[in-house]
Amino acid sequence: MTKVEPRIGDRRTDAQAPSTQPRAGGVDRRTMLKSLGVLAGGAAILAKSPPARAGNAWTTNDLPNGKLVDMYTNMLKSRWWEEAMKDAFVAGKDGLYGAFHLYIGEEAVACGAIAALNDDDFISSTHRGHGHLVAKGGDLNKMSAEIFMKETGLNFGFGGSMHLTDTSKGILGMNGIIGPSYLLAAGAAYGIKVRGTKQVAMAFGGDGSVQNGWFWAAQRNAKLYSLPLISVIENNGYQISMPTERTIAVKDLNTVVAGLEIPNETVDGNDILAVNAVVQRAVDRARSGGGPSVIEAKCNRWYDHSGMAGAKVGVQGAFGLAYRADRETRAAMANDPIAKFRSYLIAMNVLTEQAADKIVDDVKAKVAASLDYARSGPKTNGERGIFNVFAQGSVPASQFA
Repeated sequence: MTKVEPRIGDRRTDAQAPSTQPRAGGVDRRTMLKSLGVLAGGAAILAKSPPARAGNAWTTNDLPNGKLVDMYTNMLKSRWWEEAMKDAFVAGKDGLYGAFHLYIGEEAVACGAIAALNDDDFISSTHRGHGHLVAKGGDLNKMSAEIFMKETGLNFGFGGSMHLTDTSKGILGMNGIIGPSYLLAAGAAYGIKVRGTKQVAMAFGGDGSVQNGWFWAAQRNAKLYSLPLISVIENNGYQISMPTERTIAVKDLNTVVAGLEIPNETVDGNDILAVNAVVQRAVDRARSGGGPSVIEAKCNRWYDHSGMAGAKVGVQGAFGLAYRADRETRAAMANDPIAKFRSYLIAMNVLTEQAADKIVDDVKAKVAASLDYARSGPKTNGERGIFNVFAQGSVPASQFA
């Protein structure tokens, strides 16, 4: 018979048990060990539970391989689409202009969080929302055409970067105002409650978004009516150029809702599996009627707040910014969430090096094709500016008379 060696956490046999001589003070060794065994058994159960694993999600191996690959692919789509757009803006050949808030460095938050949702769930986004759209299934061709202000864009060229949305994907919109995303998602969550479906609504907001009335109105009412709302605070450390710690007196932004007794957690936003595990727990709670949750994902943006200051064609990261040391940016890049996830997938035999390289090549090819699609598309119809203003159709514009 093969001898089975005991593992950590296994109960010992009597033959393996240590001496049971009484200890000074009247507590015998067997009683003490029995008590410790109960505690160890409880710890072993907790170690196998989702809450415990979420703290170190790199050991979480229960997601299907196909889903893991999809998450990785979406991260790459977000990264390389934005890099291509950054290069197009900086090069200047396409005449692109307007605000463009890069999400590069934060991809693990969007792709980890949205991977916990179903297709019919809702999200509301921010001015820095390209990654959210990609993670929810956005079309790269139509995204590129929108930035190039073409008729073939997602929003006919009138949405631009900060209003780049696709309602068919359950996206309630992106906007340049800081914080209303929570209130929009709370409204959707109230509708879910009224209809009695099992959907959830997820709102994304930056670290500055917790300091306004829209955030608090959403949280108060979500708690009051036990709404299926998940609020994800993307704390990249800066409110434009102001360090977050200079604007609010708490270390972990999720804790501001503790007084409302809303479940809240903080998570490493550079760890896509940790994000997914924490968000999945909140989603499951919301679907089962447990009400809202607030999650803070601590992450890093590699570029300036808006625009292309310090950015160069073909070079990742923005350097020479007045408010941030270059070493800080390089440290964030050294903690690249995509590189970390790639290493994990290869170590877990989900992908080979060759397969991972092929996904990168395929994504870059699709991004390049999307820019070709955008460049070749028809310019947007200027008269669209008078549509979608009134409930029914449009009205004659005097300046066109």
